[in-house]
This record gives sequence, C-alpha cells and structure tokens, in this order.
Amino acid sequence: MIDTHSHLFADEFENDLLECINRAKENNIEKIILVGFSYETNKKAYELAKEYDIFLPTAGIHPSEVDSNYQEYLVYLDKYLSEHKVYAVGECGLDYHWDDTYKEEQKIVFYEQCKLAIKYNLPIIVHMRDATLDTYEILKEFKGKINGVMHCYSGSYEMAIEFMKLGLYISLGGPVTFKNARVPKEIAQNIDIDRLLIETDCPYLAPTPFRGKRNESSYVHYVCEEIAKIRGLSLEEVDKITTANAKRLFKF
Repeated sequence: MIDTHSHLFADEFENDLLECINRAKENNIEKIILVGFSYETNKKAYELAKEYDIFLPTAGIHPSEVDSNYQEYLVYLDKYLSEHKVYAVGECGLDYHWDDTYKEEQKIVFYEQCKLAIKYNLPIIVHMRDATLDTYEILKEFKGKINGVMHCYSGSYEMAIEFMKLGLYISLGGPVTFKNARVPKEIAQNIDIDRLLIETDCPYLAPTPFRGKRNESSYVHYVCEEIAKIRGLSLEEVDKITTANAKRLFKF
C-alpha cells in the first residue's frame, strides 16, 4: 500500500514518529508521500525523507499560505525545485472555505505551480475546498500537459469524471469510511479504479473507527478495506491496483 498524502512531520508526531513509521510498515505500507506545503514543511519533508527511506518528499505552497508576498514564494519554490529531488509539486490549489481575502492571489499561485510542475516534469498535488469551478478552470488550461492528483477529493462524482478527463487521479481518504459519506462512496464504487489513489492526509481526517482522533499513515489500510468492500473486490486487489497507480503517477 502507498499512503499518497501524509504530513508525518507535523507536531502531532513529535513524540512517536518512529513508532508511526513502524506501524505503517507492519500494516504493509510500502511508501509514504510526505507532502510539504510551505517553506518550513517542504524542508521538513525533505529532511525526513533523507533519514527514513519509507518517505518520498514533495514541495509546494498551500493556498492558506498565500498572502500579498506571493511572488516571493513562487521565486523561492522555483529555486527549491531546481535544487532538490522531490516527487511532486504541492500540495497546492484553491481554498475559499475559511478566508477568500487573497482569492485572486491564490489563483495566480496555483496557476504558476502548474507551470512549475510542467517545467520540472513532476505531477501536481491539488488541494480543493469550496473552489471547484475555479480549480477546474485553471487545470483545464493545462490539459494534455500536466498530470497529478485531486487529493482527499470531496467534490461531486460528475466533477471527478471531468478532472479525470484532464489527466488527474482521484484520491480518497478517511471520509470514504464514514457511515453517511454518500458521495465518496459513490466515487469509490464507480470511477475507473486505474485512476484511484488512497491516502490518509494525516494527522487529519482519521477513518472510522478512529474518527475525530489523530490520523496516521498506518490507517490507510482502513481506506483500502472500505474501497474493497464497496467495489466487491479483495483487499489485495485494491492494494495492488492503487499501489501501481501511485508508482505510475509519482514515478518511483
């Protein structure tokens, strides 16, 4: 199994990171994509990946990091990507949920990170919250030039199909295990399984039976189990397919 979206560098793991890594290995987690989203976390992801070979680092600028200094961030990220071996650009994207003060700046930063993904021949990890149409419109401009993943996808089934037409994978996390999560379950059941990834987004969005508690990478197997149950497949089949998908996208 591959946890395609993890933040195991977070403070929540300060006291038991090694135990979390060992639990992941015990649960058949082969690799963990360690996703950066700021100056600090990009560095943390890279340094941890040098220390533990289970990690593959990424680097990006999350929409919640965007402010009036956005141009400096883009210069920094371009230089960072030119000097560091990472496996994706992101997480990046659009998020209007809490604050849309820098809505236009978010669009520019996301657009430019798409260009950086093309420049460095890397996939893009897309964060989207309350911004489906704007996210789609930006990604549509890069159709045929870019690939990547809609991480912890929470949009509609219909839009999932449209994002897949642009060359993107759909990743599902803990919410697919929630009892009343109708749309994630619909997506898990119906989309092309060769475009499906699994993730935790830890320390957030822990699956049932740990909902509301700290999430960790070992819990990705609950996501895999739920998708297998929904599709009427074995855990081993879903594991094999989603692992192959992750390796194809992130090139490892």
